[in-house]
Amino acid sequence: MSHDSGSTQQTPAPTRRLDARSLRGLAHPLRMSIFELLSLDGPATATGLAQRLGENTGTVSWHLRHLAEHGFIEEETGRGTKRERWWRRVGVTNELNTADFRDDPDSRGALSVYLHELLQLYFSRVVTYVGEDWDDRWRSAGTIADWRDLRLTPEQLAALNAELTDVVARHTPPPGAEPGPDARPVVVQLQSFPRKARETG
Repeated sequence: MSHDSGSTQQTPAPTRRLDARSLRGLAHPLRMSIFELLSLDGPATATGLAQRLGENTGTVSWHLRHLAEHGFIEEETGRGTKRERWWRRVGVTNELNTADFRDDPDSRGALSVYLHELLQLYFSRVVTYVGEDWDDRWRSAGTIADWRDLRLTPEQLAALNAELTDVVARHTPPPGAEPGPDARPVVVQLQSFPRKARETG
């Protein structure tokens, strides 16, 4: 299984394949929540992030430094003060391939935490959307769907995912493009995976 924790753009951002050290640097519930907010909503301070997350500012500052040390975020220079620094996500697409850690017992715990927290973040996004008040245009434009009647080989599943990624890329505006007056931030989530068939009877 591979995971792409970045945005799909017509001009792709540089890609970094996560290794064991960087995975351990990210695989923490609070660090992943901080990284999520910086990825979705842009630069922020430790104080602002702490307020949104209901955490202590000192704790958030420590995790911000940890994320920066591992190359996930960086200080936004020319903004803020020595007392209050602004942080932003580094413009790199982080790619995780779980097969890289199959034979590394020291990384299994970090991989398990990362995948569990990642799924929690995805689930929370959907729950938030369902619970929010959207007008009919947006409510009918969004979708929560699944398809269960596919029987594919690994190669066919990989081809399906590649084609869906290309579709998202075609609909992603180029960097710096001015959004339409009624445009909103949109998240596209895709989970595709094999399922072990159960015996019936």
